[in-house]
Amino acid sequence: MKIQERTGAGAGRSAAPAGPSVGERLPTPPRERKPALAALAVLLILVGALGATMLVLQAGDRIEVVKITKEIPAGQAVNDSNATSVMVAEDPGINYVQWSQFDALKKLKAVTTIPGGVVAVGEMFGTEAKVPEGKALVGLSLKEGQYPAGLKSGVTVAAYRVGGTSRSGSGDDADGGSAGSAGGDSVIVDKALVNYVQAKGGDDLVSSTNLPVTLLVDDAQAAALTQAATNGEVALVLVPGN
Repeated sequence: MKIQERTGAGAGRSAAPAGPSVGERLPTPPRERKPALAALAVLLILVGALGATMLVLQAGDRIEVVKITKEIPAGQAVNDSNATSVMVAEDPGINYVQWSQFDALKKLKAVTTIPGGVVAVGEMFGTEAKVPEGKALVGLSLKEGQYPAGLKSGVTVAAYRVGGTSRSGSGDDADGGSAGSAGGDSVIVDKALVNYVQAKGGDDLVSSTNLPVTLLVDDAQAAALTQAATNGEVALVLVPGN
């Protein structure tokens, strides 16, 4: 009788395996440590901190200097429209023109053409422009129609004599009526570099409708060009290659 009771009691039990009790966690694999990645992270942090420190130190040694905003042809000066101030890192090896010297700088001239966008240094300026050997700077005062629209410094032009009386064959010229001396729409200079063009409305423009232009030409061509310019007989034409 006791055996049957035990058997009957066991028959009512479920055959399913016992599950894990509530609150127990499944075992997890141990984490794999990567010392190389940890060292790299530390290194990046140190590099970033060093860079930030250097920026702070450089910011403490900055000075206010003159920056050229528009091209300044040789022989011209800085003014409020072609220069501004910027902050740069101080460098004893560079002869920066400090902004406090700007008024004194206006009295000097660019020794060569200075492009826009550069920081001014003392070597760029002097009491007069440096003209290359064998060259001459010739100033013109041109009326509308005597120069192409949009004329600017740095381009190459040809200078023609216009409106004058032809003198070829007169015997007055030493070169016997060459292109540099003949009148009647003849070529005075076949290639001349425009060194300077006065911007319309500029602060140094005199009350005139004429356009001041300076050309860089060979010494041998300067006399004929100057004579034609004095008589108002010069017209400029853009030539190929600009």
